[in-house]
Amino acid sequence: MTVLIVDDAAFMRLRLKKLLTQQGYDVEEAANGQEAVEKYQAIHPDCVLMDITMPEMSGLDALKAIKDMDSTAKVIMVSALGQQAMVIQAIQNGAKDFIVKPYEPERVLASLSKVLS
Repeated sequence: MTVLIVDDAAFMRLRLKKLLTQQGYDVEEAANGQEAVEKYQAIHPDCVLMDITMPEMSGLDALKAIKDMDSTAKVIMVSALGQQAMVIQAIQNGAKDFIVKPYEPERVLASLSKVLS
């Protein structure tokens, strides 16, 4: 299973990548929404973990672009506290789940397990 991690903060990508590779996932990374759309098109990951707030292209815009490209895409949004309106918008735009930062490793794994089953 391949998971694409999208976050402009390198340390967040590193933390998630470590967690997921320990669980046997193949991990790809993107630093912004534009990169996420290009990587998605190239590798068609099984799931995307995407931050909402990023430079160049937001997670919401990237979510729309990916869903336009692949209506079956499985995207889990990651957001900081206080972004409920954006989370609701993301779910309406086709996100399968959302995780609030700072996240618990168990929550990330539970969400992936639910979305990928």
